[in-house]
Amino acid sequence: MVLAIAVGIYEQAQDQPNVFKLIAAMVLLMFGLMKLSEKIPSKDSENDNRDQDDTQ
Repeated sequence: MVLAIAVGIYEQAQDQPNVFKLIAAMVLLMFGLMKLSEKIPSKDSENDNRDQDDTQ
């Protein structure tokens, strides 16, 4: 993700930025954020588990 950010900022600073490099950096950044968000539990996950345990 850091590499994608660095490439995106570097390309944006160019006089003629390469659009394909910018798009690739954005796709890699979004993919990395998606993978990172999978590892972070939601705030309500404990409440969901308690509700399921109470109904059984």
